[in-house]
Formats: sequence, structure tokens, C-alpha cells
Amino acid sequence: MLNKVRDYIREQDVAAPGDAVIVALSGGADSVCLLTVMKRLDFALRAVHVHHGIRGAEADRDEVFVRNLCERFSVPLFVAHCQVPAYAAEHGLSEEEAGRILRYQILEEEAEKWEQELSGGGQVKIALAHHRDDNAETILHHLLRGSGLTGLAGIRPLQGRRIRPFLCVGRDEIRSYLTAEHIDWCEDSTNQSADYTRNRIRSQVLPLLKETVNEQAEEHIVQAGQIIGQADVYLRQQAEKIWQMANDMAHNEASRVPVENSMVLGPKEAPDRAAIPLAVFAAQPDILKTYLIRHMLDRLQPGWKDITSRHFTAIVELAGKPVGSRLDLPGGLMARTGYETLEIMRKTEEKPVLDSKIGGRGGNAVYQRAPELHMSVFSRQKDQEIPKNQYTKWFDYDKIKGTLS
Repeated sequence: MLNKVRDYIREQDVAAPGDAVIVALSGGADSVCLLTVMKRLDFALRAVHVHHGIRGAEADRDEVFVRNLCERFSVPLFVAHCQVPAYAAEHGLSEEEAGRILRYQILEEEAEKWEQELSGGGQVKIALAHHRDDNAETILHHLLRGSGLTGLAGIRPLQGRRIRPFLCVGRDEIRSYLTAEHIDWCEDSTNQSADYTRNRIRSQVLPLLKETVNEQAEEHIVQAGQIIGQADVYLRQQAEKIWQMANDMAHNEASRVPVENSMVLGPKEAPDRAAIPLAVFAAQPDILKTYLIRHMLDRLQPGWKDITSRHFTAIVELAGKPVGSRLDLPGGLMARTGYETLEIMRKTEEKPVLDSKIGGRGGNAVYQRAPELHMSVFSRQKDQEIPKNQYTKWFDYDKIKGTLS
């Protein structure tokens, strides 16, 4: 067990011996085993236990258990108390999601505090006890919910400062190790509840697959997730290359325009907006269109959520619609078609523009949406060629009377 986890940590390059590591310690078998193994692999350890304000006396029992365990192992422990039900009600979340958010928030805060204590500016890792069976359950759960490749890749061994050293071992291995080492753990009664989809996959779906289809169903699901993860990384890289190529093209065209203070509406100049030429976008296969949209979202709003496959499909369809077509997205975002670009941007408070040349009887006026324009006025040199680039258009200022419509 120790060698297997040590080799996996080295292969995935998630931590090195002597690194500072916080173990998320619930008191369950997985986290107790993680604390034990990381201690024996010679990491500098602290533990964090979160009391969620759920399960009453059972949660109090868990807290007492982890305090005793950490005292036995001489591992410093921080215990945080929070009210998950109240937080879930306030933010319109399930208790499961609310608990996850609060746990990660507390773990990140404790990691930052420890980093400030370290000399030499080292990074503190957060070790989570997700194992191979959890990974299989996650992949299957995402598959049944209609996830894309990123979700089907499963749980990552490294995400920021969070590491998962146990993705190479299964639930049975963990419990066998604890039993052999005479180390106790706590059982969470909610893990047996059929009220949670993940629990039903764990207790009903996967056992049925192993019994009736293949005894190694979990291992094969995880292997598929690893292959899907490789495809996901490759497609992300391809989208980045296409984006960079389009961005370079835009800036090269802009550099040929002798306009002082002109603005190219390219991706780097507008933090509240990401745009790609429609011609470039339309030329890509459907799978890369999806990844280009993901790339735009990542640039505009890292950590975006609630944008599903149907939104991606709608954005791809939007690219074929007339100029000014728009689509509202979750998270205060919108997508729209420009004259030659597909754009994703933050929604801002819009003011209707009165067009005095378009009116109805009795003084009624038609209000139209005004595009976001960046303008500068300059003198055109004699025989200067008007550029044909995608992002900049020239108008004859002398011919404009009043306001633009």
C-alpha cells in the first residue's frame, strides 16, 4: 500500500517528501487511511476536520475521534464548525453542495495561513482522500448526467494545491490496510442513504455491473476516464493554438493601421469580452468549436459553472445567425454575433438608444440595441489605403450629420 501510493505520488508529480500537506480528515476510513499513509511517507502534516452541523451526536462523535487520532499521531489539528443547512438555504443549494463549498473554503484558508508561517515561501498542498472507486462512480455519474469529455475524464490527481494520492487504490484496499494496522475509523450513516444519487451508484449500480457484466468494471471505467482525459487535454491545447493564431492575425492586421489610439477588439484588450473571428470559428469541426467556446469562457470568467451542453449547442447555432443576435448565459454572461466575430461577454446594464429617423405615428419611437463601439478620430493621409481588416472600420467624418443611426 505504501509503495503503491508513493509511486503514484511520484508519477503524478503531486508532492515530494517533506512537503507541507494538510489532510482533509473526516474520520471515515478513507481519510483516516490517508492521514496514516502520508504520515508514514514522511510528509510534514496538519489535519483539518469540518463539523457540518448535520447528523447531531454522530458528527460530535467524529470530532472526538479525529482529535484522539491526531493526538496519537502527533499531527496538529484544526476543527471548524459551520452550519451547512443554513448556508444551503441561504444560497439555494443542496446540503451536499453547500458542505463541499464550505469544506474547500476552510481548507484553502488553513493552507494559506500555514504558507505564511513557512520560511522560503513553500506551497502547502491539500490532500483529499478520493480513491479509485470514487473516480469510477464520478465518471459514471457524469456520463448519466450528460457530461462532456472534461467530466468523463473523472477526478484529477492534481487541481491547484489539491492533491489526491489515493486514486491508485480502491475502497477494499484501504479498509484492508486499516484492519491489518489495527486502526479504527468512523462510519457515516449518510453514506448508506439511497437519497443521494452517488450512493445509489455505489451501492446498487456498480455492484450490478460487476456481478452481471465484468468483475473489473470499476477499473475499466477508470481506464476509459484516463484515455478521455488525454483527449480532453489535447483538444484544449488545439483550441488554445487556434485562439492564439486568430489573435495574432487580428493584431497583425491592426498593426498595419496608422491610427493613433485605435483599438483592436481582440481577446487581450477587453477583459470583459472574448471574441473570435466567425470565419475561423466556422472552419473548425464541431468538437473544436465546443472547446473554443470553453476557452473563451475560461478567459472571461475562470471557474464558470451552470453552462451546459445545450448552451454550447445554442452558441454554435448563434454563430450562423445575423449580426446582433444574442444569447443570455448563466453567470451574468451573454454571447452575440458581431459583424465578423462571435463574442462572449459580461452583461452590462443597457440603455435604449432613440433613433429619430425610425419612428411611428404620434411621436412613437423605435428603440434599438446599440453595439459596443470604440472610436477615434484621425486625419487620413493623401492616398492612404483604407484597411480591409476584420476589426477596424473607417467612416468619413465629414459626411456624418448629427448622430450615427
